[in-house]
Amino acid sequence: MEVILFEDPQVQRLHPVTIGRPAYAITCGSYRLLDWLWLLQRPLRAVVRPHLRELQRQDFPQLLDDEGPTAPPTVLVNARLVPSRGTYHALGRLFEHGRPAAIWSGNALAAAILPEPLPVERLAAGASGVEPELRGLALRNLPHFDATLHLLEYPHDIIRWNQQILADNLEYRLSNGAYREVRDGVFAAEGAALGEYIVSDTRQGPIVLERGARIGPYCYLSGPAHLGAGARVIEHAAIKDAVSLGHTTKIGGEVEASVIEPYTNKQHHGFLGHSYLGSWINLGAGTCNSDLKNTYGTVKMDYRGEKVATGMQFVGCIVGDYAKSAINTGIFTGKIIGTCSMVYGFVTTNVPSFVNYARLFGQVTELRPDVMVATQERMFARRNVQPRPCDTQLIHDMFELTRDERQMACDPLSL
Repeated sequence: MEVILFEDPQVQRLHPVTIGRPAYAITCGSYRLLDWLWLLQRPLRAVVRPHLRELQRQDFPQLLDDEGPTAPPTVLVNARLVPSRGTYHALGRLFEHGRPAAIWSGNALAAAILPEPLPVERLAAGASGVEPELRGLALRNLPHFDATLHLLEYPHDIIRWNQQILADNLEYRLSNGAYREVRDGVFAAEGAALGEYIVSDTRQGPIVLERGARIGPYCYLSGPAHLGAGARVIEHAAIKDAVSLGHTTKIGGEVEASVIEPYTNKQHHGFLGHSYLGSWINLGAGTCNSDLKNTYGTVKMDYRGEKVATGMQFVGCIVGDYAKSAINTGIFTGKIIGTCSMVYGFVTTNVPSFVNYARLFGQVTELRPDVMVATQERMFARRNVQPRPCDTQLIHDMFELTRDERQMACDPLSL
């Protein structure tokens, strides 16, 4: 039985989170969907958008080639599935079932076992993912499998689901990993370290430190929280209420109910709440975001002109890969900062990708990709990461794919 991860057209609605990564590589609740699928021990292929194919080959060499026939039976899995323990168990049941069946989430296919082998090229993804009809497969005719699977529909769903699933996901980690309990409800892998004078509260969930993670002195920790391998929390920081830090991150100030992907720095004082930060981001000292409207009402998001009611009272910001903020930047509630952008002053509107955004000073200008490539090289060098041709090419591809966003630069003030 082979599994094919596929990106459907709705993957575009997760922009800017998915502009530089496959949907199955989004961190939520301390796991990626791919992590759960590895645990199911089935041969895996993945069909992604063209500009991510080489990156996928380099970053995930364990995946089978994305061409040629599959071994029967073939299992389709939507790459937008929420990476929860519930998803893991539901897919495990489907795999054990072993007969043709489908699980739907609304009108979107969540997972299916096909009645015959499927050449992967029939699922070849275009710029917006796999074709809506999945190349004419008669999926609606498959028997319904009694299981519930949830999909990430919009970026704010990452924040919502992270809060809901993190504690349960961490309990699974602890039951299947090598951790020592260094204080009540705080668990550390080999090489992880706690500084002195730490205050911890694990009544709502455990705090888990992966290999080599370090927490400085005089910090406040409130679970559930997960610190990836090599993550560093500096002195006097507050990490609380569902925080998921990727590996090799450096975090300071106050962080609440947020997901931070690998290699991102929020080292200095300032508040980050109910937010998602991609990779290779740097937030300048004093950068803060709002995650609550003055009216205490629920937050509406603007996704490329589509107004979406989140139903959530707390929503902070969504920040794309490689974005940067200047010292003392203030980000308004529910704002999106595009990939490879640099922001200054007050961020009162959504920010397109590849711009210098300084509306406070009346300036929004385009950033050329060669500037970002040079920035990428310097950032990689600081983390002893060697740039690959696919990393450089991704910057150029993302620039071309986001050209239309930069027409947003003349939007009026939006509160």
